[in-house]
Amino acid sequence: MKKIQEYRTLTPPEIETLKNQGCAATDWNQIFAVDSFIPENIRNVQFSGCVKIGNNSGTVEFSGGIVRNCGMYNASIHNCTIGDQVYIHHITNYIANYDIQDHVILENIELCFIEGETSFGNGIKVSTLDETGGRRVMIYDKLSAHLAYFLAWYKHRHCLIEEIEEKITAYAESVKSTRGVIGEYTVIRNCRQIKNVKFGPHSQVFGSVRLENGSVNSNEFAPVILGSGIIVENFIVSSGAEITDGTIVSNCFIGQGCILSKQYSAENSLFFANCQGFHGEACSIFGGPYTVTHHKSTLLIAGMFSFCNAGSGSNQSNHMYKLGPIHHGIVERGSKTTSDSYILWPAKIGAFTLVMGRHYKNTDTSDLPFSYLIENKDDSWIAPGINLRSVGTIRDVLKWPKRDRRKDPEKLDCINFNLLSPFTIRKMQKGLGILNSLKEISGETTEVFAFRNTLISKSALEKGIDLYEKAIYKFLGNSLISRLEKCDVQSLDDLLNCLKPGNDLGKDEWSDLAGLIAPKTEIRKLIKSIERKELVSLQEIEIEFKSMHANYYDYEWTWASELLIEITGKPIESLKISDLINLITKWQESVIGLDQMLYEDAKKEFRLDSMTGFGMDGNKATQKLDFEKVRGNFESNDFVNEIVSHIRRKTILGEKTIAKLAAIEKLQQN
Repeated sequence: MKKIQEYRTLTPPEIETLKNQGCAATDWNQIFAVDSFIPENIRNVQFSGCVKIGNNSGTVEFSGGIVRNCGMYNASIHNCTIGDQVYIHHITNYIANYDIQDHVILENIELCFIEGETSFGNGIKVSTLDETGGRRVMIYDKLSAHLAYFLAWYKHRHCLIEEIEEKITAYAESVKSTRGVIGEYTVIRNCRQIKNVKFGPHSQVFGSVRLENGSVNSNEFAPVILGSGIIVENFIVSSGAEITDGTIVSNCFIGQGCILSKQYSAENSLFFANCQGFHGEACSIFGGPYTVTHHKSTLLIAGMFSFCNAGSGSNQSNHMYKLGPIHHGIVERGSKTTSDSYILWPAKIGAFTLVMGRHYKNTDTSDLPFSYLIENKDDSWIAPGINLRSVGTIRDVLKWPKRDRRKDPEKLDCINFNLLSPFTIRKMQKGLGILNSLKEISGETTEVFAFRNTLISKSALEKGIDLYEKAIYKFLGNSLISRLEKCDVQSLDDLLNCLKPGNDLGKDEWSDLAGLIAPKTEIRKLIKSIERKELVSLQEIEIEFKSMHANYYDYEWTWASELLIEITGKPIESLKISDLINLITKWQESVIGLDQMLYEDAKKEFRLDSMTGFGMDGNKATQKLDFEKVRGNFESNDFVNEIVSHIRRKTILGEKTIAKLAAIEKLQQN
């Protein structure tokens, strides 16, 4: 715990030394220091207001081996507290109203000050989704994607919104101050104007043009980096985030581990954990975790995204020149947009969908996840479920956890990385119903089916039915085997007791709260608790989100057990061993079938036409050798080997589980 500093007024010899070194003060009686104060380390400094100076002994080292004495040089300091071992040099205008903590470096800054009372960006309302402000989200230092989801999407629950906003307003009032803080070990160099900004410990700020009205929530585990040429106003930047290289940000919340760089522009937008924005533009977006855009010509506007990769030239329209920019769209988790894609809002794109081409009609594919949405002659065609056999989809799911940049022990967002969950499987069930209904109603001779402003070919429809069925069995088998592995099963009674869920939590519909997958029943309970004022703080609300996340697999089994009953047509207490063996056999077939599709999809990347552009100045043999040197060969590819290994592991697991069940059945018969 940091000791409380004891300050004293300067002695006459100290004042005389300072004057001889070019220093001046409006009132030397308002300048205080600790006993270890070294006046020789303060030169050409103008003091005004009340200034307290800590231990200014020691040195700081810069790149290139340059060493400087701590202290203050060529600066104007007004109404500040200076901590121990601080280095301040070349402040061309002044620093005013800041508490500067220990081991801070401030160099070559034009202006850094607090003016009036400020909440440092807390309490700002961000006009996300609807540019006219209909879905404004009030931000604060520890905002999670899930609380923001409530604020954006539950405007119809007036009491909920009022209660949350009251709590955020109270928090903003609690941090309001006429003084700013620059946390320990912070470095701010070569910056122009800083106004009403607080800096957490270990902040790294280099060459920023203007920072105004915000919080830099850095810490020792996850420093925040603010780089050259950026202009950031009305903001909150969370731990581990980076904003660099001429980026312009206005009215935004930047979540943990986010990177905005390469002249990116963002206004009235929310970016939650691990989002990345380079070159392009964001306007009024709700960027759930892992929303990524890397291209200069890409505009994300008035949409909700998560686990999304936007290709070059991706664009959306949020108004039709009637009532203004009031329309918005939803791109559910895991989707991608290809180069030059376009979507007319309002629209809703199903989870893990690949959007190709330009779509001029208001589409809703939310009940057909894992699809390709393709433009053909101004019509939108959909291939349901086809992304389930795409190697790119699996690669994405595997890479997201590995690319989690959050180093802060306190994670603000709860992120569920599961590809198959009650959220996506329920949508597949609905999709199966839709596809079977279209097939039944239209008859065998129909070649093209219409669905919600999209068209589906007969072959795509039949493939979709097959893929959805396989994925449903894959999910159920995974859940069943995981459940059995948790239980000590020696008899049929043990088995049936194991399969019975402990409670009803998790039944019916589920939602994806921008990364947190949870049952709607539990979400509604939380909403009612907030409305009834049973949760007294924002922290308690966030704890409830974390509890939902921690209990995901218990909830999942409750939901999966209902699916088990639906598929077998029997209540759990009436299940036979043979029913479970049949289901696991079907699971094996589905898992291996999907893996074989992934294997064939990966093989396309190693075909001869994929080698075009390799082997410059050589023949076909040179082309193949060059390709293998750069890309490797199919058999040694890590991902291909993982598919082969996965098939082998799941085959063994299935056989092991079936053998165990068969042994229990045999014991039961005896």
